[in-house]
Amino acid sequence: MRKTLFDPKISDHRGRIVKNTGDGALVEFGSVVDALRCAVEIQRGMAEQNIDVPQVKRIEFRIGIHVGDIVIEENDIFGDGVNIAVRIEEIAEPGGISISDDAHRQIRGKVDITFEDTGSQSLKNIAEPIRVWRVRIVPISSPAMVTHLSSETAQPLPFPDKPSIAVLPFQNMSGDPEQEYFADGMVEDIITGLSRSKSLFVIARHSTFTYKGTAVDIKQVGHELGVRYVLEGSVRKAGNRVRISGQLIDAATGAHLWADRFDSQLDDIFDLQDRVTMNVIGAISPKLERAEIDRAKRKPTENLHAYDYYLRALACVYRIAREANIQALKLTKKAIRRDPEFALSYALGARCYVQRKGFGWRIDTVAQEIAEARRLARRALELDRDDPSVLAWAGYALAYVVGEVEEGAALASRAITLDPNLATARHWGGWVHLYLGDVDAAIEQFEVASRLNPLDQRIFNVQTGLAYAHFFAGRNEEASTWATTALRQQPDYRPAQFILAACHAMSGRIEEAREI
Repeated sequence: MRKTLFDPKISDHRGRIVKNTGDGALVEFGSVVDALRCAVEIQRGMAEQNIDVPQVKRIEFRIGIHVGDIVIEENDIFGDGVNIAVRIEEIAEPGGISISDDAHRQIRGKVDITFEDTGSQSLKNIAEPIRVWRVRIVPISSPAMVTHLSSETAQPLPFPDKPSIAVLPFQNMSGDPEQEYFADGMVEDIITGLSRSKSLFVIARHSTFTYKGTAVDIKQVGHELGVRYVLEGSVRKAGNRVRISGQLIDAATGAHLWADRFDSQLDDIFDLQDRVTMNVIGAISPKLERAEIDRAKRKPTENLHAYDYYLRALACVYRIAREANIQALKLTKKAIRRDPEFALSYALGARCYVQRKGFGWRIDTVAQEIAEARRLARRALELDRDDPSVLAWAGYALAYVVGEVEEGAALASRAITLDPNLATARHWGGWVHLYLGDVDAAIEQFEVASRLNPLDQRIFNVQTGLAYAHFFAGRNEEASTWATTALRQQPDYRPAQFILAACHAMSGRIEEAREI
């Protein structure tokens, strides 16, 4: 492996192997851009070599990159720059790359690579938390794909039969990195407002956020997501005032269709989101009725402290990590204490238990976690049975964690009726159809979810669902391919491990099934 892949790639990108450390290596580059390109090529090469290798026998690297001062002594290097790189490598995913904020600042705009902000991380033996970015290497949308096609060779997704839009992450103009979650939350709510229009096709948040922190080409975004329109903008929060600036662009021509700036007091933040949403709708099609996207004059909460905790919890859930899950649940409890009638916080708490079960992160006994998931889901539904996200999150918690499948299916169906663009409701609805034995309906929902959210980092969940669906339909080889694809994305995802073991067993590959 070293002679055929590792060493040649380092040499090609002008790197120097300082030393080998048993199962790892310390490498120095004169350019952080060279370092990143080398890392990406190594990980892509490893992914290709692992295609036909059983999960338990694969060799997968973690790579960490940092820019900093070092001390050179004979055949070694030392210093904080090295220490930070080592600690960032330790928190990278298997087969993945993580980089420091210092590295990200120097790389941004110089490479055609997407980054995901994982927020400030407390690293072992490093005094201050460090902001870390995850590199997106292989967004997989079909089992045959093992590398991300370049924009020149990738086939554009076909346009839906109605106006389609993607809302890109808004730039945080507050000057405070800690306000990043607030800017992200504003975008999420604008996406939610737009998606409730049955006359629009709206790309889900998880796909548009793969462009976060990158210099984007709007035409390329339209090409990759299959949308006619792109909304981009910025958020500035200072004290009790918020300013949102936005511009709507025709992705095919690059023409600006609309641009405006909105100012508001923090207490009126939900009205501000509605104004942005309505202006975008008006620019796309004056014939669209306001009633379709009207938030029914309902604010999710009157308590802005509760809303703030909710946004922080949501950001933690999206990190897909055990400690982040624990933190998310703590934050939902704080939101609930601030506003005991804030339905979304209860539903998000129930969603935390879904994530715990899927990754085997349980902390309490099974009975305790089931009881708490049921309590949170039930309370969310008591407070609001008209919010699609509440219905989807609470419904799936009842189906998956608690085992109340029929009710979960009914709730998912109602969520889709209220918001046909809610990718979460689609992919969890697919799972509930599987539990009820309706394979064709499950595949249909998974495919819609994939189209609404083509670049989602959680695509492994949909791929795993497709694996189960094809397995139950007797298409064992196709099921095995989907399960393998999902595990390349998330090697620790238990449902994918289970179904791949079943596929091997049914194919007579008993030893491989045992290993998994």
